[in-house]
Amino acid sequence: MTARPQPRCPANDVEDSANAGKSRRTRSRLSAEKSAPPPAERPSNRTAKLPADLPAEVRWPDAAGCRDLRRKVLRWFAAHRRDLPWRRTQDPYAVWVSEVMLQQTQVVTVQDYWPRFLQRFPTVSDLAAAPIDDVLRLWQGLGYYRRAKQLHAAAGVIVQQHGGQFPTDFSQVLALPGVGRYTAGAVLSIAQQQSWPILEGNTVRLYSRLLGLASDPTTPANQQLLWRFAETIVPQCRAGDFNQGLMELGGQVCQRHQPKCGECPLRKGCVAYQTGRQAEIPAAKSRPTRWEARTECLVLLQRGPRWLGRTLPADQRWAGLWDFPRFDIGWLLTNEQDEPQWPLPPRALEWLQQQVHEQFGLRVQLQPLGEPIRHAVTRFRILLAVAQGHVAASRLSATATSAGWEWLSAAAIGDRPLSVTARQVWERQIEPRDT
Repeated sequence: MTARPQPRCPANDVEDSANAGKSRRTRSRLSAEKSAPPPAERPSNRTAKLPADLPAEVRWPDAAGCRDLRRKVLRWFAAHRRDLPWRRTQDPYAVWVSEVMLQQTQVVTVQDYWPRFLQRFPTVSDLAAAPIDDVLRLWQGLGYYRRAKQLHAAAGVIVQQHGGQFPTDFSQVLALPGVGRYTAGAVLSIAQQQSWPILEGNTVRLYSRLLGLASDPTTPANQQLLWRFAETIVPQCRAGDFNQGLMELGGQVCQRHQPKCGECPLRKGCVAYQTGRQAEIPAAKSRPTRWEARTECLVLLQRGPRWLGRTLPADQRWAGLWDFPRFDIGWLLTNEQDEPQWPLPPRALEWLQQQVHEQFGLRVQLQPLGEPIRHAVTRFRILLAVAQGHVAASRLSATATSAGWEWLSAAAIGDRPLSVTARQVWERQIEPRDT
Protein backbone atom coordinates (compact mmCIF):
# COMPACT_ATOMS: atom_id res chain seq x y z
CA MET A 1 0.00 0.00 0.00
CA THR A 2 1.62 3.24 -1.09
CA ALA A 3 1.46 6.68 0.42
CA ARG A 4 -1.49 8.71 -0.72
CA PRO A 5 -0.59 11.86 -2.60
CA GLN A 6 -1.77 15.04 -0.97
CA PRO A 7 -4.65 16.27 -3.15
CA ARG A 8 -4.72 19.83 -4.39
CA CYS A 9 -7.78 21.26 -2.70
CA PRO A 10 -9.81 23.81 -4.64
CA ALA A 11 -10.33 27.10 -2.89
CA ASN A 12 -14.01 26.40 -2.24
CA ASP A 13 -13.37 22.91 -0.86
CA VAL A 14 -12.79 24.22 2.66
CA GLU A 15 -14.59 27.14 4.19
CA ASP A 16 -12.19 27.63 7.04
CA SER A 17 -8.73 29.10 7.41
CA ALA A 18 -6.16 27.04 5.58
CA ASN A 19 -3.82 27.26 8.50
CA ALA A 20 -6.22 25.83 11.06
CA GLY A 21 -3.83 24.15 13.48
CA LYS A 22 -3.37 20.70 14.81
CA SER A 23 -5.23 19.42 17.84
CA ARG A 24 -5.34 16.48 20.15
CA ARG A 25 -7.30 15.36 23.17
CA THR A 26 -7.20 13.13 26.24
CA ARG A 27 -8.03 9.65 25.09
CA SER A 28 -7.64 6.03 25.87
CA ARG A 29 -6.24 3.77 23.21
CA LEU A 30 -8.53 0.90 22.30
CA SER A 31 -6.99 -2.45 23.03
CA ALA A 32 -8.37 -3.64 19.69
CA GLU A 33 -6.24 -1.26 17.60
CA LYS A 34 -3.87 -3.97 16.46
CA SER A 35 -6.77 -6.28 15.65
CA ALA A 36 -8.73 -3.65 13.74
CA PRO A 37 -9.75 -4.72 10.24
CA PRO A 38 -7.12 -3.80 7.64
CA PRO A 39 -7.71 -0.51 5.84
CA ALA A 40 -9.07 -0.82 2.35
CA GLU A 41 -8.06 1.40 -0.52
CA ARG A 42 -10.94 3.76 -1.13
CA PRO A 43 -11.79 5.36 -4.49
CA SER A 44 -11.61 9.11 -4.60
CA ASN A 45 -15.34 9.28 -5.29
CA ARG A 46 -16.34 7.06 -2.36
CA THR A 47 -19.98 7.29 -1.33
CA ALA A 48 -22.00 6.87 1.82
CA LYS A 49 -23.26 3.45 0.70
CA LEU A 50 -25.02 1.57 3.50
CA PRO A 51 -23.14 -1.44 4.90
CA ALA A 52 -24.99 -4.69 4.14
CA ASP A 53 -25.10 -5.77 7.79
CA LEU A 54 -26.10 -2.41 9.29
CA PRO A 55 -27.85 -2.82 12.68
CA ALA A 56 -31.50 -1.78 12.60
CA GLU A 57 -31.08 1.03 15.13
CA VAL A 58 -28.19 2.72 13.28
CA ARG A 59 -28.95 5.74 11.11
CA TRP A 60 -26.29 5.94 8.38
CA PRO A 61 -25.86 9.43 6.80
CA ASP A 62 -26.32 9.95 3.09
CA ALA A 63 -23.74 11.69 0.87
CA ALA A 64 -25.16 15.13 1.60
CA GLY A 65 -25.08 14.39 5.33
CA CYS A 66 -21.42 13.37 5.12
CA ARG A 67 -20.51 16.57 3.27
CA ASP A 68 -22.38 18.64 5.86
CA LEU A 69 -20.60 16.82 8.69
CA ARG A 70 -17.17 17.52 7.15
CA ARG A 71 -17.90 21.22 6.74
CA LYS A 72 -19.19 21.60 10.28
CA VAL A 73 -16.27 19.75 11.86
CA LEU A 74 -13.68 21.79 9.96
CA ARG A 75 -15.44 25.05 10.76
CA TRP A 76 -15.75 24.18 14.45
CA PHE A 77 -12.15 23.03 14.66
CA ALA A 78 -10.84 26.24 13.12
CA ALA A 79 -12.68 28.24 15.80
CA HIS A 80 -12.03 26.05 18.85
CA ARG A 81 -8.65 24.37 18.41
CA ARG A 82 -6.50 24.42 21.53
CA ASP A 83 -2.96 25.78 21.29
CA LEU A 84 -0.86 22.74 22.22
CA PRO A 85 2.86 22.46 21.44
CA TRP A 86 2.64 19.49 19.05
CA ARG A 87 0.13 21.36 16.89
CA ARG A 88 2.87 23.76 15.82
CA THR A 89 4.73 21.17 13.76
CA GLN A 90 4.09 18.87 10.84
CA ASP A 91 7.23 16.84 11.43
CA PRO A 92 5.91 13.24 11.34
CA TYR A 93 8.46 12.12 13.95
CA ALA A 94 7.33 14.79 16.41
CA VAL A 95 3.66 14.06 15.68
CA TRP A 96 4.31 10.34 16.20
CA VAL A 97 5.93 10.96 19.59
CA SER A 98 2.94 13.04 20.68
CA GLU A 99 0.51 10.37 19.52
CA VAL A 100 2.30 7.68 21.50
CA MET A 101 2.51 9.84 24.62
CA LEU A 102 -1.19 10.74 24.44
CA GLN A 103 -2.23 7.10 24.59
CA GLN A 104 -3.55 6.49 28.13
CA THR A 105 -2.19 9.88 29.29
CA GLN A 106 -3.89 13.24 29.81
CA VAL A 107 -3.04 16.18 27.56
CA VAL A 108 -2.01 18.36 30.52
CA THR A 109 0.66 15.80 31.44
CA VAL A 110 1.97 15.37 27.90
CA GLN A 111 2.32 19.14 27.53
CA ASP A 112 5.27 18.98 29.92
CA TYR A 113 6.84 15.75 28.67
CA TRP A 114 6.67 16.20 24.89
CA PRO A 115 8.93 19.30 24.67
CA ARG A 116 11.53 17.74 27.00
CA PHE A 117 11.53 14.51 25.01
CA LEU A 118 11.99 16.31 21.69
CA GLN A 119 14.72 18.49 23.16
CA ARG A 120 16.64 15.42 24.30
CA PHE A 121 15.86 13.35 21.16
CA PRO A 122 15.23 15.89 18.37
CA THR A 123 15.41 13.32 15.56
CA VAL A 124 14.59 9.67 14.99
CA SER A 125 18.31 8.95 14.78
CA ASP A 126 18.92 10.57 18.17
CA LEU A 127 16.23 8.41 19.72
CA ALA A 128 17.50 5.23 18.10
CA ALA A 129 21.08 5.89 19.25
CA ALA A 130 20.12 6.57 22.87
CA PRO A 131 20.43 3.86 25.56
CA ILE A 132 17.03 2.52 26.52
CA ASP A 133 17.68 3.60 30.13
CA ASP A 134 17.86 7.23 29.00
CA VAL A 135 14.54 6.88 27.19
CA LEU A 136 12.84 5.23 30.16
CA ARG A 137 14.21 7.82 32.57
CA LEU A 138 12.74 10.63 30.47
CA TRP A 139 9.45 8.69 30.29
CA GLN A 140 9.13 8.50 34.09
CA GLY A 141 5.70 9.69 35.20
CA LEU A 142 3.92 8.91 31.93
CA GLY A 143 3.45 5.25 32.86
CA TYR A 144 2.79 2.38 30.46
CA TYR A 145 6.51 2.02 29.81
CA ARG A 146 5.96 -0.46 27.01
CA ARG A 147 5.14 2.56 24.86
CA ALA A 148 8.62 3.99 25.41
CA LYS A 149 10.27 0.67 24.63
CA GLN A 150 8.30 0.27 21.41
CA LEU A 151 9.01 3.88 20.45
CA HIS A 152 12.73 3.21 20.89
CA ALA A 153 12.53 -0.06 18.96
CA ALA A 154 10.58 1.59 16.14
CA ALA A 155 13.17 4.36 15.91
CA GLY A 156 15.80 1.69 15.35
CA VAL A 157 13.73 0.20 12.54
CA ILE A 158 13.31 3.61 10.91
CA VAL A 159 17.06 4.20 10.98
CA GLN A 160 17.88 0.74 9.66
CA GLN A 161 15.18 0.43 7.01
CA HIS A 162 14.28 4.02 6.08
CA GLY A 163 17.53 5.93 6.45
CA GLY A 164 16.38 7.76 9.56
CA GLN A 165 13.42 9.36 7.78
CA PHE A 166 9.96 8.68 9.15
CA PRO A 167 8.12 6.71 6.42
CA THR A 168 5.13 8.22 4.67
CA ASP A 169 3.80 4.93 3.31
CA PHE A 170 0.91 3.63 5.40
CA SER A 171 1.97 -0.02 5.31
CA GLN A 172 5.51 0.88 6.34
CA VAL A 173 4.27 2.97 9.27
CA LEU A 174 1.87 0.20 10.28
CA ALA A 175 4.78 -2.28 10.33
CA LEU A 176 6.67 -0.30 13.00
CA PRO A 177 6.73 -1.79 16.54
CA GLY A 178 3.82 -0.57 18.63
CA VAL A 179 1.99 1.12 15.73
CA GLY A 180 -1.59 0.12 14.97
CA ARG A 181 -4.10 1.30 12.40
CA TYR A 182 -5.18 4.32 14.43
CA THR A 183 -1.65 5.59 15.10
CA ALA A 184 -0.53 5.14 11.50
CA GLY A 185 -3.59 6.96 10.18
CA ALA A 186 -3.35 9.75 12.75
CA VAL A 187 0.33 10.48 12.08
CA LEU A 188 0.01 10.46 8.29
CA SER A 189 -3.19 12.50 8.24
CA ILE A 190 -1.89 15.10 10.71
CA ALA A 191 1.68 15.42 9.41
CA GLN A 192 1.01 14.73 5.72
CA GLN A 193 -2.73 15.48 5.33
CA GLN A 194 -3.10 12.00 3.81
CA SER A 195 -6.70 10.83 3.75
CA TRP A 196 -6.75 8.08 6.37
CA PRO A 197 -9.57 7.44 8.87
CA ILE A 198 -9.04 7.27 12.63
CA LEU A 199 -10.83 5.49 15.45
CA GLU A 200 -9.90 5.81 19.14
CA GLY A 201 -11.66 6.30 22.46
CA ASN A 202 -13.14 9.74 21.87
CA THR A 203 -14.21 9.10 18.29
CA VAL A 204 -15.74 5.74 19.22
CA ARG A 205 -18.03 7.64 21.60
CA LEU A 206 -18.71 10.41 19.08
CA TYR A 207 -19.42 8.03 16.18
CA SER A 208 -21.63 5.80 18.32
CA ARG A 209 -23.80 8.73 19.36
CA LEU A 210 -23.96 10.18 15.85
CA LEU A 211 -25.08 6.85 14.39
CA GLY A 212 -27.25 5.73 17.30
CA LEU A 213 -25.16 2.57 17.83
CA ALA A 214 -26.72 1.26 21.04
CA SER A 215 -24.71 -1.95 21.55
CA ASP A 216 -21.16 -2.38 22.85
CA PRO A 217 -18.91 -0.50 20.38
CA THR A 218 -15.84 -2.57 21.26
CA THR A 219 -17.13 -5.83 19.76
CA PRO A 220 -15.37 -6.89 16.53
CA ALA A 221 -18.52 -6.35 14.45
CA ASN A 222 -19.10 -2.86 15.81
CA GLN A 223 -15.44 -1.95 15.49
CA GLN A 224 -15.65 -2.88 11.83
CA LEU A 225 -18.80 -0.79 11.46
CA LEU A 226 -17.19 2.26 13.11
CA TRP A 227 -14.08 1.95 10.97
CA ARG A 228 -16.35 1.84 7.92
CA PHE A 229 -18.04 5.03 9.08
CA ALA A 230 -14.66 6.70 9.64
CA GLU A 231 -13.61 5.71 6.11
CA THR A 232 -16.83 7.15 4.70
CA ILE A 233 -16.59 10.58 6.32
CA VAL A 234 -12.86 11.36 6.10
CA PRO A 235 -12.32 14.01 3.39
CA GLN A 236 -9.75 13.91 0.61
CA CYS A 237 -8.53 17.39 1.60
CA ARG A 238 -7.44 18.48 5.10
CA ALA A 239 -7.92 15.01 6.53
CA GLY A 240 -5.58 15.80 9.41
CA ASP A 241 -7.54 18.88 10.45
CA PHE A 242 -10.76 16.91 10.12
CA ASN A 243 -9.53 13.96 12.19
CA GLN A 244 -8.20 16.22 14.91
CA GLY A 245 -11.46 18.15 14.91
CA LEU A 246 -13.36 14.90 15.49
CA MET A 247 -11.06 13.91 18.34
CA GLU A 248 -11.30 17.38 19.85
CA LEU A 249 -15.09 17.25 19.67
CA GLY A 250 -15.12 13.86 21.33
CA GLY A 251 -12.78 14.93 24.11
CA GLN A 252 -14.02 18.46 24.79
CA VAL A 253 -17.73 18.38 23.88
CA CYS A 254 -19.06 14.85 23.40
CA GLN A 255 -17.80 13.75 26.80
CA ARG A 256 -18.66 10.45 28.42
CA HIS A 257 -20.55 12.08 31.28
CA GLN A 258 -22.58 15.27 30.88
CA PRO A 259 -21.86 15.89 27.19
CA LYS A 260 -22.10 19.52 26.12
CA CYS A 261 -24.64 18.91 23.38
CA GLY A 262 -25.63 22.58 23.21
CA GLU A 263 -22.10 23.38 22.00
CA CYS A 264 -21.87 20.55 19.47
CA PRO A 265 -22.08 21.55 15.78
CA LEU A 266 -23.27 18.03 14.89
CA ARG A 267 -26.22 17.78 17.27
CA LYS A 268 -28.91 18.18 14.57
CA GLY A 269 -27.70 15.00 12.89
CA CYS A 270 -26.89 13.12 16.11
CA VAL A 271 -29.21 10.20 16.78
CA ALA A 272 -28.36 10.04 20.49
CA TYR A 273 -29.13 13.75 20.95
CA GLN A 274 -32.33 13.67 18.90
CA THR A 275 -33.64 10.66 20.86
CA GLY A 276 -32.33 11.75 24.28
CA ARG A 277 -30.08 8.71 24.70
CA GLN A 278 -26.73 10.38 25.33
CA ALA A 279 -26.42 8.67 28.71
CA GLU A 280 -27.07 5.24 27.19
CA ILE A 281 -24.75 5.50 24.19
CA PRO A 282 -22.16 4.14 23.94
CA ALA A 283 -23.11 1.02 25.85
CA ALA A 284 -20.83 -0.40 28.51
CA LYS A 285 -18.39 -3.13 27.54
CA SER A 286 -19.88 -6.60 27.38
CA ARG A 287 -17.11 -7.84 29.66
CA PRO A 288 -16.24 -5.20 32.27
CA THR A 289 -12.74 -5.16 33.70
CA ARG A 290 -12.39 -7.43 36.71
CA TRP A 291 -10.08 -5.82 39.21
CA GLU A 292 -7.93 -7.89 41.55
CA ALA A 293 -6.88 -6.35 44.87
CA ARG A 294 -3.31 -6.86 46.06
CA THR A 295 -1.28 -5.66 49.03
CA GLU A 296 2.47 -5.32 48.58
CA CYS A 297 5.38 -3.92 50.54
CA LEU A 298 8.33 -2.03 49.10
CA VAL A 299 11.40 -2.48 51.29
CA LEU A 300 14.12 0.17 51.47
CA LEU A 301 17.33 -1.54 52.55
CA GLN A 302 20.12 0.89 53.37
CA ARG A 303 23.79 0.12 53.94
CA GLY A 304 25.64 3.31 54.77
CA PRO A 305 24.93 5.82 51.96
CA ARG A 306 23.66 3.15 49.54
CA TRP A 307 20.35 1.42 48.89
CA LEU A 308 19.54 -1.99 47.43
CA GLY A 309 17.77 -2.38 44.10
CA ARG A 310 18.05 -3.71 40.57
CA THR A 311 16.93 -3.28 36.98
CA LEU A 312 13.87 -5.47 36.60
CA PRO A 313 14.18 -8.39 34.15
CA ALA A 314 12.08 -8.81 31.03
CA ASP A 315 9.58 -11.22 32.59
CA GLN A 316 8.52 -8.88 35.40
CA ARG A 317 6.24 -5.90 35.76
CA TRP A 318 8.01 -2.64 34.77
CA ALA A 319 10.74 -4.56 32.96
CA GLY A 320 13.77 -2.38 32.31
CA LEU A 321 13.09 0.01 35.20
CA TRP A 322 15.10 0.13 38.41
CA ASP A 323 13.21 -0.84 41.56
CA PHE A 324 13.60 -1.65 45.23
CA PRO A 325 12.68 -5.08 46.66
CA ARG A 326 8.93 -5.74 46.79
CA PHE A 327 6.95 -8.51 48.41
CA ASP A 328 3.33 -9.66 48.19
CA ILE A 329 2.04 -9.48 51.76
CA GLY A 330 -1.72 -9.58 51.19
CA TRP A 331 -2.00 -13.19 52.29
CA LEU A 332 -0.85 -12.35 55.85
CA LEU A 333 -2.56 -8.98 56.31
CA THR A 334 -6.24 -9.74 55.78
CA ASN A 335 -8.74 -10.03 58.58
CA GLU A 336 -12.17 -11.68 58.57
CA GLN A 337 -13.55 -8.86 56.40
CA ASP A 338 -10.72 -9.38 53.89
CA GLU A 339 -9.41 -5.88 54.52
CA PRO A 340 -5.68 -5.10 54.89
CA GLN A 341 -4.55 -4.39 58.42
CA TRP A 342 -2.76 -1.10 58.89
CA PRO A 343 -0.17 -0.20 60.04
CA LEU A 344 1.95 -3.26 59.35
CA PRO A 345 1.53 -5.74 62.22
CA PRO A 346 4.66 -7.24 63.86
CA ARG A 347 4.18 -10.62 62.19
CA ALA A 348 4.29 -8.98 58.76
CA LEU A 349 7.56 -7.24 59.59
CA GLU A 350 8.99 -10.49 60.93
CA TRP A 351 8.05 -12.33 57.75
CA LEU A 352 9.61 -9.59 55.61
CA GLN A 353 12.83 -9.77 57.62
CA GLN A 354 12.91 -13.51 57.03
CA GLN A 355 12.43 -13.00 53.29
CA VAL A 356 15.24 -10.43 53.17
CA HIS A 357 17.56 -12.92 54.86
CA GLU A 358 16.57 -15.80 52.57
CA GLN A 359 16.70 -13.85 49.30
CA PHE A 360 19.61 -11.51 49.93
CA GLY A 361 21.58 -13.05 52.80
CA LEU A 362 21.04 -9.89 54.87
CA ARG A 363 19.86 -9.45 58.44
CA VAL A 364 17.86 -6.34 59.21
CA GLN A 365 15.30 -4.88 61.60
CA LEU A 366 12.48 -3.32 59.57
CA GLN A 367 10.19 -0.47 60.54
CA PRO A 368 7.02 0.76 58.77
CA LEU A 369 7.62 3.98 56.86
CA GLY A 370 4.97 6.55 55.99
CA GLU A 371 1.48 6.00 54.65
CA PRO A 372 0.60 3.37 52.04
CA ILE A 373 0.25 4.26 48.37
CA ARG A 374 -2.79 3.20 46.35
CA HIS A 375 -2.28 2.65 42.63
CA ALA A 376 -3.45 0.48 39.75
CA VAL A 377 -1.47 -1.62 37.27
CA THR A 378 -3.31 -3.42 34.44
CA ARG A 379 -6.04 -5.39 36.24
CA PHE A 380 -4.55 -4.99 39.73
CA ARG A 381 -5.48 -2.43 42.36
CA ILE A 382 -2.56 -2.31 44.72
CA LEU A 383 -2.12 -1.04 48.26
CA LEU A 384 1.64 -0.49 48.62
CA ALA A 385 3.15 -0.39 52.09
CA VAL A 386 6.71 0.78 52.73
CA ALA A 387 9.25 -0.53 55.25
CA GLN A 388 12.84 0.50 55.85
CA GLY A 389 15.84 -0.97 57.61
CA HIS A 390 19.57 -0.38 57.99
CA VAL A 391 21.82 -3.29 57.14
CA ALA A 392 25.02 -3.96 59.02
CA ALA A 393 28.18 -4.50 56.96
CA SER A 394 27.52 -7.73 55.11
CA ARG A 395 27.69 -9.06 51.59
CA LEU A 396 24.83 -9.86 49.31
CA SER A 397 24.36 -13.54 48.64
CA ALA A 398 25.72 -14.88 45.37
CA THR A 399 22.17 -15.64 44.26
CA ALA A 400 21.10 -12.02 44.78
CA THR A 401 24.15 -10.67 42.98
CA SER A 402 23.60 -12.94 40.00
CA ALA A 403 19.97 -11.76 39.86
CA GLY A 404 21.18 -8.19 39.38
CA TRP A 405 20.70 -6.75 42.88
CA GLU A 406 23.20 -4.01 43.72
CA TRP A 407 23.92 -1.19 46.17
CA LEU A 408 23.60 2.29 44.65
CA SER A 409 24.15 5.79 46.00
CA ALA A 410 21.39 8.38 46.09
CA ALA A 411 22.95 10.19 43.12
CA ALA A 412 23.08 6.99 41.06
CA ILE A 413 19.46 6.15 41.89
CA GLY A 414 18.43 9.64 40.82
CA ASP A 415 19.87 8.93 37.37
CA ARG A 416 18.10 5.58 36.96
CA PRO A 417 14.64 5.13 35.41
CA LEU A 418 12.41 4.19 38.35
CA SER A 419 8.87 2.88 38.39
CA VAL A 420 6.26 5.49 39.31
CA THR A 421 5.71 4.20 42.84
CA ALA A 422 9.42 3.67 43.45
CA ARG A 423 10.01 7.28 42.44
CA GLN A 424 7.17 8.41 44.73
CA VAL A 425 8.62 6.57 47.71
CA TRP A 426 12.14 7.75 46.95
CA GLU A 427 11.20 11.41 46.63
CA ARG A 428 8.85 11.38 49.61
CA GLN A 429 10.89 9.37 52.08
CA ILE A 430 14.55 9.59 51.11
CA GLU A 431 15.46 12.63 49.05
CA PRO A 432 14.24 15.22 51.61
CA ARG A 433 16.69 13.73 54.12
CA ASP A 434 19.60 14.05 51.73
CA THR A 435 19.08 17.69 50.81
